[in-house]
This record gives sequence, C-alpha cells and structure tokens, in this order.
Amino acid sequence: MDIYNNLTDIVGRDFVSNRQEELFLYSRDMGAQHPRKVDYVVMPKTVEEVQKIVRLANEKKIPLTPMGGGFTVSALAIPVKGGILLDMKRMDKIIEVNEKSRYAIVEAGVSQGMLRGYLEKYYPHLQHSVPEAPPTVTIVGNALICGHGHITPRYGINSQMVNSIEAVLPTGEVCKVGSCSVSPYWFSRDPLPELAGLFIGWLGTTGIVTKLSIQLFPKPHYRDVLTFYTDDLDSIPDVIFEVMQLGLVENFFVWGQEKPEYMDHVWFVIIISGQLEEEFELKKSACKKLFQKLGEEKEIEFVEEVHPALRERFLEVPPFAATAADFRKGGGFEYTGGILPLEKIPEAWRKGIEISHKYEMFYQVGCQVLGLHSVMFAFNYSFNRADKEEIERTLKAVDESDRLTLELGGIVWRPQVETQKLMMKKMDPITAQLIKKIKQLLDPNGIMNPGNWEV
Repeated sequence: MDIYNNLTDIVGRDFVSNRQEELFLYSRDMGAQHPRKVDYVVMPKTVEEVQKIVRLANEKKIPLTPMGGGFTVSALAIPVKGGILLDMKRMDKIIEVNEKSRYAIVEAGVSQGMLRGYLEKYYPHLQHSVPEAPPTVTIVGNALICGHGHITPRYGINSQMVNSIEAVLPTGEVCKVGSCSVSPYWFSRDPLPELAGLFIGWLGTTGIVTKLSIQLFPKPHYRDVLTFYTDDLDSIPDVIFEVMQLGLVENFFVWGQEKPEYMDHVWFVIIISGQLEEEFELKKSACKKLFQKLGEEKEIEFVEEVHPALRERFLEVPPFAATAADFRKGGGFEYTGGILPLEKIPEAWRKGIEISHKYEMFYQVGCQVLGLHSVMFAFNYSFNRADKEEIERTLKAVDESDRLTLELGGIVWRPQVETQKLMMKKMDPITAQLIKKIKQLLDPNGIMNPGNWEV
C-alpha cells in the first residue's frame, strides 16, 4: 500500500488504481498476445507529476511502462515485469499550432482524432499525417514507434516528422531535444546533434516523452483514387518503382485478400491530390498513362469505375480500405509489419498466403509504400477472441511471419518481446552492446519498460 499511497499523493486518488477489474483492462491490448500482470495504473496530468512518479519508481526499484492509446497490438505498452503503468491520456493539451512554420506542439495524450478535429476547426488548410488506426491512437505514440500515415509516400514516416521532443529521463530529469533546446520555437531538429533518436524506436525504455512537435502539411483542395489490379505477383516491385519515379502520389498501397472473391488479386491503390485543378488533372493523367504503358507489358487492368462505397473508403483519412474483415466473427485482429526492400515483396506475398492457409485462415496481405526505398508489408490475421485454440494459431502465424521477415532481410515493425529477442540475435554484436550501454547510462536502475530491447 505504500506505493499506492505515494501515487495518490502525487496525482490524487481518482487517478490511481490497483483494483483488479481495472488492472484487467490494462493487462492486454487488442492483439492476440497473452495478458500480463499490471500492479498499478496511474494517470499523470503534468510533467511535474511524471517526474515525481519516475523518482518514486527509482526509490522503490519498481518498473514503469508508459502508454499512449495502447493500440500497438503487439503488447508494447503492457508491462513485461509488472509494476506501474502510466496512462498518459490526461496530458491532452494541444499547446500550439505554428501556422507559418507548420508544426503543432502536443502533449503525450493528444490523440490523432483530437489534432485532426482541432486543425479542421481552426486551420482547415493544414493537416498532419494520419495513421491507419483508430482515432484514439496518440500522436506521440505513433511517432515513437515509427508509424506511417496517409501522406507517408510523399513526406515520409511519422517519426521523420518529429521536430522537437520534451522527455522525462529515467532519472526524473526533464530533457529537451531539437530546436526547443536552444530556441523558443519547436520547428526543427537539424542541424543539432541527433538526440531524438534516443527516444524514437526505443519502446519506452529510455524515458517518457511528455511533449512533441510534429510537422504539418498543406491540405489539398482536390483528391481522387485510381485503382488497378493484376494477378502477376512478380510485377509488384516494378510497378511500385515506376509509380514512385513519377513522384506524384499522396498515398500508395498494394492489397490483396481471399474474401470477398473480387479482392483475390493484387490491387494497386493510388491517392492523387493537388492544390490547383490543373495540377491535379495533370497528376491523374500522368498516372493513368503510366499504368496504360505498364498494362501493355505486365497485364495490369485499370478499374474505370470504382464502386462508390469502396471509393469512399479509399479516400477516407485514414484510408480504412485496408482494414481486415472480421472473417471469424469473433472481433480479434492481429497483424505484424515487415519493413522490406521492394524486391522481396513477391516472396513475402506468396509465403504470407502459405502461412495463412497453414493456420486455417483466409489470407490478407498488403504493402504500405513508405517512399522510394521500402514498404511496410502487412501480414494480417483475424481470429475469434472466444476461441483459445484460434488465438494460439494466430500467435504462431505472427511468429512465423516475423521469422519470415527476418529471413528476407527485413526488419519487424513494432516487434513483440519474443521478436525483439530474434532481432537482437541477428544484430551486429557491437550494436547490441551499444544499446545495452545507452540503456544503462540513461536508466541505471533498469526501471523503464524492462524486458524490451534487453541484451
């Protein structure tokens, strides 16, 4: 009870819990991973409260795990070794939108939906990169796990859009990195020493990010979708290469699934946008001409009339066209993402189908194009949450998909703990030791989300 009472002294009794029914909710996420023990949940409101919680954790040598929206589906925000879970949702201020330099400063609990709604109301000509995820996913959480958004092919993944960061270090000190460390403006992280990388991709093991500046972009006046399909898997890398050579697309993903039957192809989905009508029509015309040329070489068909319902889904922000169907009618959805070079897509696609069928599932695979150099290849699995056997099959399918990603020379995106161990085994040993040294330097008591990125 000492820790419980200490936490209530910091944030108030309404924002601390050790009640089993509430801990139950925080012991799992939307994926198929098994539940884990959580001892306390605390919801800080201020940076000072976060500092006090971190200092308490150091004093008591109790683990701390920060959580944003809790939607990683790989249990990254579920404690591996128990302890205190910090639910950051009360830190929900949009601190500033700089219209001219196009960035927003947000606290750790600000969700995608909150920032999008705020911009639509006060700055309708600006947008941020919205991930294909529920609107309750946080801006900070998505950026820190190197998530992508609806304008990634044009502007890069969301971690590349981070200008500046405020973080509470594992010792309780507050640190600022980027331009905000030397200036009142949070507009850049270059050309200073690159310290944002101490928090991005570290899965909460190096500190707790409390504020972040994210880049904003012009919101186009015109948007439309072009879709094409083929049955030639080997053509996928060439098509992505040619489309990205044009440099005209807002978003670009490739998709295929077994049901309904009309989706059992390779679908190329391109979002075109523009500020001026002439620009917009030129982009559409250029993309159509490219696919006419590719169609003559590779048997690619252009869909003249996309069904209105499907067209609406493709043009949504985020584009929920790639959402998995609940084939099992059990509400469960799990996916793992492999960051792959383009030339590995056909092999990943074929073997992804094999894995799905091996574990008695309909296949659903796809690529989000990340830019000129790589894709995030998604292996998707829907399952019945009430069926324990099906959950176990899903976990095996995810594990096999992760191993395939590594065999193909890829990197697993937002890896679960067991996959982190596989990656560490493949990692250059000096790099692994550097990770260990950085964690020990920043977190001498080993309190920050222990069990993740452990050497």
